[in-house]
Amino acid sequence: MTDIILDYELTIRLIAFFSIFAVMAGWEAVQPCRQQRFTRSQRWFANLGITLLNTLLLRLLFPTAAVGFAAFAEAKGWGLLNEIQLPFWLSVIIAVTLMDMVIYLQHVMVHAVPALWRLHRVHHADPDYDLTTGARFHPIEILLSMLIKIATIAALGPPVIAVLIFEVILNGMAMFNHGNVSLPKPLDRLMRWLVVTPDMHRVHHSVIPGETNSNFGFNLSIWDRLMGTYRAAPKLGHIGMQIGVNSLQDPQLTTKLNGLLKIPFLKNTQGGDDYNVQDRTWPGQGDNL
Repeated sequence: MTDIILDYELTIRLIAFFSIFAVMAGWEAVQPCRQQRFTRSQRWFANLGITLLNTLLLRLLFPTAAVGFAAFAEAKGWGLLNEIQLPFWLSVIIAVTLMDMVIYLQHVMVHAVPALWRLHRVHHADPDYDLTTGARFHPIEILLSMLIKIATIAALGPPVIAVLIFEVILNGMAMFNHGNVSLPKPLDRLMRWLVVTPDMHRVHHSVIPGETNSNFGFNLSIWDRLMGTYRAAPKLGHIGMQIGVNSLQDPQLTTKLNGLLKIPFLKNTQGGDDYNVQDRTWPGQGDNL
């Protein structure tokens, strides 16, 4: 089965990506949550351009990506799940869940460490919020993320199918919870007990520090609740809240591909000094839904 997964991994991921992208783009066009400050043509060239650049870079430096490394680790017997005997289905569930926890912890780390925040600001500096925001990351952060993912696979020893499932879910949920859409409130309230919804994650993209440093999850919402980083809603509401980074408001930086690549290296007067260096505000504990 491993050989089949490796042969069709890229095809499966591409089909999933374009299918979810089409659904979310259509949903945003028909029923947007917020009025956008910029048109799609103004932002999407940069957002999709950096996504394509990152994809090519990863395939060049890591030809087999995470799924291929999982097959290598399985063949070598590396990792906890290769050392203990569990039912296959249980190993898959444990692996997907723990990898999601690592993504949550990694996300907290890139907010807490100033040098990493400089990279991560590329994601947060998007002046609008839609499905393309979910894939807008600086190439250096993408490479660091892949190294963390490989280290996690080596330590955990997940089944190959679990890594493929996780990668598909992660990419799909990133587009879903960054969507410029809203679910009916009763459905949103129910769903966010399990997964991160667009209204839940949108809070994380607020310019207000205590809101930016909340709701770090991409898939499972349990980590924010357990770690005390959950915030139910933005103070100004989803329509009134401001998206982005206070110190990065120049459209030449935030909506242009060359600008996105420059952001981590800007001097303080150009946006290098912002709340995460000056203000360590983290969410309060009384915001539960």
